[in-house]
Amino acid sequence: MSAHDARAKRYYDDFSSTYDRGRDEGYHALVDRLESQIVIDHARDADVLEVGCGTGLVLARVAPHAARCVGVDLSAGMIAQARARGLDVARGSATALPFRDASFDVVYSFKVLAHVPAIERALEEIARVTRPGGHMLLEFYNAWSLRYVARRLAGARRIGRAHTEADVETRWDSPRAIRRMLPRGTELVDMRGVRVVTPAAFVHRVPLVSTLFARAEEHASRSMLRTLGGFLVAVVRRR
Repeated sequence: MSAHDARAKRYYDDFSSTYDRGRDEGYHALVDRLESQIVIDHARDADVLEVGCGTGLVLARVAPHAARCVGVDLSAGMIAQARARGLDVARGSATALPFRDASFDVVYSFKVLAHVPAIERALEEIARVTRPGGHMLLEFYNAWSLRYVARRLAGARRIGRAHTEADVETRWDSPRAIRRMLPRGTELVDMRGVRVVTPAAFVHRVPLVSTLFARAEEHASRSMLRTLGGFLVAVVRRR
């Protein structure tokens, strides 16, 4: 295990006991729903892999629509939570996926790639396990977004019992940078934005206002504004 993977494992093991807290409502529930729908649009009756499945919140939404749905995560703590949900999950790193070549029709990853320094290696691994003609749904943190500004102003938050967000590396990429880093043998077919117009997460706790922002986010995800999403999902086809 690399030094980075060891640090990340400690961070997410610590985070695993509180990760789900508050994610069943408001802002976090909206983000999970929007992300899940992007996958479901591609995953019906397909063999699907989630890279960095965490506690399985998105995987549980996708699994009923797929022929087979598997998750992989570096953290034993996260994997334990996902298994408690009855999900098919395994331990493994994004840079060394424990699967054979061309094993899946759809491979997706949310809130993970921004924390992987060896990003090119991770993307090559995702492409390797994706079947020709299959899709890779790759989420990056967008430097051209309101979320980027908000996170810079807010600073690092406490995570788990013994860590802050500063304890894990985080990269912010522009849409142009994302296009340049995609591996050979793949093509970008679309980009989807998540958290496009939300200025701060707390607006989704305000009655009526939250409903308006949720509707706006659903529309913006596919609109001309989508490349301003705080979470930018590259829809990539394996040739």
